[in-house]
Amino acid sequence: MAGHSKFKNIMHRKGAQDKKRAAAFSKLAREITVAAKMGTPDPDMNPRLRLAINAAKAQSVPKDNIQRAIDKASRGDGENYEEVRYEGYGPGGVALIVEALTDNRNRTATNVRTAFSKNGGNLGASGAVSHGFDRMGLITYPASAGDADAIFEAALEAGAEDVESNEDEHEIWTAMDSLHEVARALEDRLGPAESAKLAWKPQTTVELDETNAGTLLKLVDTLDDDDDVQTVWGNYEVPDEVMAKLG
Repeated sequence: MAGHSKFKNIMHRKGAQDKKRAAAFSKLAREITVAAKMGTPDPDMNPRLRLAINAAKAQSVPKDNIQRAIDKASRGDGENYEEVRYEGYGPGGVALIVEALTDNRNRTATNVRTAFSKNGGNLGASGAVSHGFDRMGLITYPASAGDADAIFEAALEAGAEDVESNEDEHEIWTAMDSLHEVARALEDRLGPAESAKLAWKPQTTVELDETNAGTLLKLVDTLDDDDDVQTVWGNYEVPDEVMAKLG
């Protein structure tokens, strides 16, 4: 289990409870509202909104929920969310980047700091760990989209920079500025992606033993359970045999 795109893995590990599903819907809707407020509510004219809608559809968010999120932005209703990033270290020296959308910086900062301190981590200053990551675009497709060779060929033709395939999914990495263009080209060939967003790709990774992995995954779960936290990125690798022991 690699330290990014972890939401699916966490859902699997916890048994994919309805509570997690509802939380995921809420976070996807929040991203749609923010994207619509920052640009136009027309997804054809707003690449970020288009990606957010596609991600929501891939997670089976009902059309009514998606439209309500867009309408909320169009009317100027609800909270004004801002993007905030936190950086810190987890057990075993793992570097973590936490991305949030919040209407209350103090609440979110307190919650994130508490999560780190109670689960073997330390919250650092801005820039503390991001220098060890590359800011890139990440497009994911389920394994059922095609075999590794077919996905690699499609991604290469679409202008992607790298592809990593495993038994669960295909991760297609792009230059940051090429994300929307590559995602649209792949959509024409493979259909809508499961997700497409800006991501933090670690330059090097840390392999964790059972003790550190268990504590780290508790930290990641705690962060993911926070309504304000959208994504947690990390530079860790948990070997399959360790994941099997952790259940």
